Amino acid sequence: MDKSIYVADDDALMREYLNTFLVDAGYIVSCFETGDALLDEFRRKPCDLVILDVVMPGNSGFTICALLKQISSVPIIILAAQCGESDYVTGITLGSDIFLKKPFKPAILAVHIKSLLGKTVAPVIAPPPAIPSNELVFADLVLCPSKFSATCNGVGLNLTHSEFNLLTYLIEHQNRAVSRDELLRELWGYDKIVETRATDDTVKRLRKKLITVNSKVTVSTVWGFGFRLDVGE
Repeated sequence: MDKSIYVADDDALMREYLNTFLVDAGYIVSCFETGDALLDEFRRKPCDLVILDVVMPGNSGFTICALLKQISSVPIIILAAQCGESDYVTGITLGSDIFLKKPFKPAILAVHIKSLLGKTVAPVIAPPPAIPSNELVFADLVLCPSKFSATCNGVGLNLTHSEFNLLTYLIEHQNRAVSRDELLRELWGYDKIVETRATDDTVKRLRKKLITVNSKVTVSTVWGFGFRLDVGE
């Protein structure tokens, strides 16, 4: 099934550019002049991925991102002409999966879209009676990558793609500490050291969600290096 992408940008030339680029790449694309129009359509008919400009008439891309994350785990890419550290932190904190500064290289956008959509699966109507062989179990957490589901003692964690991918990676490498550089490279696609709080902000949100469901699992900081998973009493 073809993947659908919603784009919101008040710049007509940018909408046309993104529409042409994405359609040529094989996606079904709908473009909107405002984030509010995109949100209204999403509530009627959800899509597989959202691309948001930050500055638009009506609610900003940041606000639309937050509203979307309240009702869905759809992956979100935020585009911004201004990309200071505070803007980046705001976007990641509100749940965006990728934050790109304009102008951006089409190849970079394409890689991020492919990565995000590659982890998106159709909803499962009825779970199979048998336990899926690809489940990841760590203490009281159960993750199923094929369904993009994460539970703690049966309670859903409602993770964003970034949070789910981070937790999955930490569980898969539970026997060691994982460096920030490794996470930036493997999860966010940075091939060199950059100044970004993508990992730290995602860890912060993940910790809050683990605390909310009273999980025994904690994401511990290895100062000056990275993170590791620990299990409490």
